[in-house]
Amino acid sequence: MDTLKVRDAGDVEQAVRDALAAEQPLEIVGHGSKRAIGLPMATNAVLDLSALNAVTSYEPNELIVTVQAGAPMADLLSLIDSKNQQFAFDPMDTSVLLGTPRGAGTVGGMIAAGLAGPRRIKAGGVRDHLLGANAVSGFGDSFKTGGKVVKNVTGYDLCKLLAGSWGTLSVMTEVTLKVMPKAEAERTLVLRGLD
Repeated sequence: MDTLKVRDAGDVEQAVRDALAAEQPLEIVGHGSKRAIGLPMATNAVLDLSALNAVTSYEPNELIVTVQAGAPMADLLSLIDSKNQQFAFDPMDTSVLLGTPRGAGTVGGMIAAGLAGPRRIKAGGVRDHLLGANAVSGFGDSFKTGGKVVKNVTGYDLCKLLAGSWGTLSVMTEVTLKVMPKAEAERTLVLRGLD
C-alpha cells in the first residue's frame, strides 16, 4: 500500500489530483486510530496527514483554537487544559473500544468521525463547535468555509457537513473550534434501587 505523506495543503491538493487522474480512491488518516470502525477501505493509497500537526492560533480570551487536521488530540487537550478550558462536546476516546493506544487520534479524525462523549446531550456534538475549516475538495481544489468567530455564517454553513463525513466530502487541512471554560467542580450522582 502506498502511503502519501503530505507537508502542507499544497501537497494535499496534488495528492488528490493525482488520485483523481488515476481513478484511485484515497484513505485519509492522521494516526489511524479509527480505522477499525466500519469496513476497510478498498484502496491501495493512504493519504497521511500526521505531519499537518501545528496549532496555528490559540486565543484563550476569545475561546477559539485553530489547528491543522493532523494535530494530536492529546497535545491539543493538554494545551487547552493548561488555560483551564475544554471542548464542551467531550471528545470521545475510542481506545478502549478499538484497542488503540490511549490518547491516540487527531483533530481531523475526531471531526471526520463526528463522535462525542456524554456531554453531547447538553452541549451538542463536535459539529456544533466547529467554526471553520480549510479543506481540499475531491477535485483537488482548496476551499475555506466558516471563520474564526462564533457568529460568522452567511449562507450555507458548509463546515457543519464535514463533521461526521469520514473524509468523503473533502480532506480537512485546518480547523477552528470553539472552546469553553472548565467547570469549577463536577459531581456524579448515582441513583440506586430504580426499576
